[in-house]
Amino acid sequence: MAKKFIIAGGGTGGHIFPAIAIANALKVLQPDAEFLFVGAKGKMEMEKVPQAGFNIIGITIAGFDRASLLKNILLPYKLVRSFLETKKIFKNFTPDAVIGVGGYSSFPVLKYAQLKNIPSFIHESNSFAGKSNQLLAKKATRIFVSMPGMEKFFPANKIVVSGNPIRQSIAHLSISRAAALAFFNLNPNKTTILAMGGSLGARSINHAIAKNITAFELNDLQLIWQTGKTTADQYIKVASGHHNIWADAFITDIDKAYAAADIVISRSGAMAVTELCVTGKPTVFVPFPLAAEDHQTHNAMSLVNKQAALIVTDANANKDLVDTVIQLANNKLLQAQFAENAKALAITNADIIIANEILSLI
Repeated sequence: MAKKFIIAGGGTGGHIFPAIAIANALKVLQPDAEFLFVGAKGKMEMEKVPQAGFNIIGITIAGFDRASLLKNILLPYKLVRSFLETKKIFKNFTPDAVIGVGGYSSFPVLKYAQLKNIPSFIHESNSFAGKSNQLLAKKATRIFVSMPGMEKFFPANKIVVSGNPIRQSIAHLSISRAAALAFFNLNPNKTTILAMGGSLGARSINHAIAKNITAFELNDLQLIWQTGKTTADQYIKVASGHHNIWADAFITDIDKAYAAADIVISRSGAMAVTELCVTGKPTVFVPFPLAAEDHQTHNAMSLVNKQAALIVTDANANKDLVDTVIQLANNKLLQAQFAENAKALAITNADIIIANEILSLI
């Protein structure tokens, strides 16, 4: 009989893309399996999941707003309503297992599964566990984590170090550096920097690059710059006229950007860190300082402490970021060390590890 899976969570690409990768791996191992995703109404999973070919239902849920306590007044109401909506979803779909990938929409779904004694599985992508996952851990069947040392958050006997599932186009880069650089209309003989701060952009990274825009050409460097959507026009205008710079709001073919890059400037969300390890790119991380539990700093330091990357704080990015990148660009030995050490931390088949473990327990 075909197995049925509910996969819950989202809010960011760091939760959504692993969820889709896990579903695809389960589908390979069990082609007749049925899937239903549950996300938060109005969040990006409601768009991204259908694009990947899966059905999704949105529930009325929101996270705790640290910036505005007033916005939390309706939180108890939304939580109760999300449980009622979840109960209806389970009645109509009757899953054999539920998988939570983080984000506040995963909490009511996994909690309800645990109350009904349905096997529940957690995937924690960050090196600092989210609150929802910590609250759900005790009654979870298995907890999949991205790296060792997560016993401080979860019961040790339930942990499987699986790594983070990533898109196949990144796990197995098929384009050459020269072809990738030709795609961006850049010179294959120059050291290439990739700067990315997520789909919305990172103000500190963008501001530091804009302020020091001429430093790249003066140091014989070229730049692939994903500005993010929020202030794209402003920064694309700054880059115009510089033939050593490709700039746009968003890089659709991110595999080509990784293949072209010699050095990367990046935020340190879980998926960015995983992808940079798998692709073996020397990286300067600029963690987003307002991430929950400061998990981006924890993620970055997990590489910095293993001599696999550098870190510049958000507050210091304006004065230090570009200089740090130029120094790294001039140190081929350090680049090679970072690439080797980052690759040693990579797990490329996390999706299959997770899928096999789930199927063995249901």
